[in-house]
Amino acid sequence: MSLQTDAVLDMCRGIAPIRTAIVHPVKPNVIEAAEEAVRAGLIEPVMVGPRAKIEAAAVEAEIAISAWQVIDTEHSHAAAAKAAELAAGKHVDAIMKGSLHTDELLGAIVGASSGLRTARRISHAFLMSIASYPKPFIITDAAVNILPDLAVKADIVQNAVDLWRLIYGNTVPAKVAILAAVETVNPRMPATIDAAALCKMADRGQITDCLMDGPLAFDNAISIEAAREKGIVSVVAGNADILVVPDIEAGNMLAKQLTFLSGAEAAGIVLGARVPVILTSRADNERARLLSCALAVLLADAHNRGMIK
Repeated sequence: MSLQTDAVLDMCRGIAPIRTAIVHPVKPNVIEAAEEAVRAGLIEPVMVGPRAKIEAAAVEAEIAISAWQVIDTEHSHAAAAKAAELAAGKHVDAIMKGSLHTDELLGAIVGASSGLRTARRISHAFLMSIASYPKPFIITDAAVNILPDLAVKADIVQNAVDLWRLIYGNTVPAKVAILAAVETVNPRMPATIDAAALCKMADRGQITDCLMDGPLAFDNAISIEAAREKGIVSVVAGNADILVVPDIEAGNMLAKQLTFLSGAEAAGIVLGARVPVILTSRADNERARLLSCALAVLLADAHNRGMIK
């Protein structure tokens, strides 16, 4: 266990379990994930999908679900739409992905008629902790936005900063590193142009509550020695709290490399909608699933208390 991410679970103590629509939970691993979160006191599941398949999955997982609410739908598409409807009507506080494609779930959430859209673009954030770095950090966006433009990147940054402030408070601004392959602006490398523009947006108050620098190569963002070797003078370089990747491929590969080769813990959450969205994966271990649910609890509580619009 990591003492760094245990704090996220500790922050959930005293917060009531959140009603969570689990969309199309027709595989045993999804039922198992829900049961783990119930035992941890994090969620109250509302199973949305074909009742017969849900009950068959529960039998296969050897988990009793008679105390859980089940809302019968015909198929996964209908389940996603129903979950969005429940969330828009404030009948549930969060949504969890079950056995359906991420695009299908998010399509129901971001649809113009869903009632779940905000002024922000939705984005994904991994809260990560690894022994070789002295503090937790966020990688964004590694799961939702494929090739974000400058405006989308601004929302990605602000979503991540708001998550950071929710967890770690307002006393110290989040240090945001905009990643690229190099640490200098190169007109032939669009990621470096976006990085420079994002930094100026922060200077002008278009992105708030953070200290930002970029472009920064990954080594310069997380290693003070590497930054010094390059002569980079920055409060962010070597000390980043949030790593903003140029596209989904870079982010996905970075996050999975840190998880599977370096033993990092990762909790993932979708931000920018009116409710938090938990994107669980079959490859996630119990710890990762619980941490993701814990993030959803904190975000839902913040939404309910009006801390997040």
